[in-house]
This record gives sequence, structure tokens and C-alpha cells, in this order.
Amino acid sequence: MRAIIIAAGRAKRMGHLSDSLPKCLLQVNGKTVLAHQIDALRASKINDIVVIKGYKKDLIDYPEIRYRINDNYMNNNILNSLFCAEEDISGDVLITYGDVLFRPTIVSKLFNTEGDFVIAVEDGWRSRYHERDAHPLSEAENVVMDSQRRLIEIGKIMNGKDSANAEFIGMLKLSASGAQILKKVFREVKLKLSGKPFQRAVTFEQAYLTDMLQELADRNYVLPCVDAAGDWAEIDTPQDYQFAQKMFA
Repeated sequence: MRAIIIAAGRAKRMGHLSDSLPKCLLQVNGKTVLAHQIDALRASKINDIVVIKGYKKDLIDYPEIRYRINDNYMNNNILNSLFCAEEDISGDVLITYGDVLFRPTIVSKLFNTEGDFVIAVEDGWRSRYHERDAHPLSEAENVVMDSQRRLIEIGKIMNGKDSANAEFIGMLKLSASGAQILKKVFREVKLKLSGKPFQRAVTFEQAYLTDMLQELADRNYVLPCVDAAGDWAEIDTPQDYQFAQKMFA
């Protein structure tokens, strides 16, 4: 198994906390976010770990980790950042955002669920936003699932938010077949839509990973969703950072 961690962005919403550090190097109870992630992956017997870095890239230097560089992180977004590691998208792959703390239980759920594209979501997502005013509901990567927990719709901007029954936590698993399909679809879309709108993104270059997941769903690929059940925390704002400190004490 392999894991790819996308950690290239500037993280402007973190304010002064990310002025001198990439967000993945923020300390959560004496250990960086990235170190928490590496430990959770290794506890899940995933030792082939690739980190995509960009902002303050020279500060990210962990032993026995491989790196890919996104030097264009100021002009692209998560999807194109992921494809800086295109050659590593092969076999069974776990993909995660670099600002998500998670427990090994989620990794187990993903790899124990059959499917070429298995998505980690939070069913109880609304309760997280009761005291999360720095990260409004409009910023949630909402998910609509059918009765069999298959993804129908995903993204930050969605018609009828009341219909959303989960939130994407920024983590998914690809099978070997899914990895090849993802690369094939990415190349097709890039060739056709480079510099043009793609799904909900203003341009293909600014696309989120969720835009690609929506594209796969629109092409009738099946994307099962598993419930992360509170075993994770996203760090998008200083308020989230305080919550993560409590949760992963």
C-alpha cells in the first residue's frame, strides 16, 4: 500500500500561524500534523509514504519519506497538486489532505471497503459547525449519498444544502484499477479543459479534488462512502487548530 499526502498550499486562512511554517508542521500536542499522519499510516502498515510539498518546502524533511514538489502551488489547487505525484498514483493508494488529523480506524475502514474509489465522509458533520463560525457551512465539502451510501454529489457549492447527508473529510482510497482510471480521466479533462471551467472550478487549474470526484460520479463510476465517525479533525482555521489540540490530546 502507498499513501500520498497533499501538503503544498500556503494556508492563508491560518493567519500568522502559517507565516513561517507550512500548515502540516504545526504542532498538535508536541507533534506536528504531518508526524501524526505518518504515525497513523504506519500503524496501519502503510510505510510507502509520499508527501507533495510546495510552500516552505525546505522545512519538510522527515526520514524515510519520499517527496514530490509543487512549485506552482500559488497558481493551482489540490487536484493539480496531487498530480505532481502522478507516477505514484498506482496500485492501492490512500490519498489525504495534509491538514487532516486522523486515527488508524479510518484507514482500516477505507481498505476494508470494496471499490475502486472509496471516500471517507463524516455523517455527523452538521454538529461540528455549531461552534465553528470561522469555517462557515458554505466552506464544507458537502456530500450527497444515495440509500446505498454511493456518492451522487460533492463540492463546496451545492444546490439545496439541506440535502447534504455527509461531509468529505479529504481522504480516499483508490484500488489499482481506480488509480489508472483517475489518471486517464485527469489527462482527458486536462487536454480538453486546460484554462477553462471544470465542474465547479473557475478553471481546470483551480480545481479541487472534489471536482474530479464529481466528474467520476457523473461518468457513472461507483464511489462508496464510509463514515469517519468523528475519528478526524481538519485544521483550516486557528479555531480548528484549537479543536484539534483538544481532540488529539
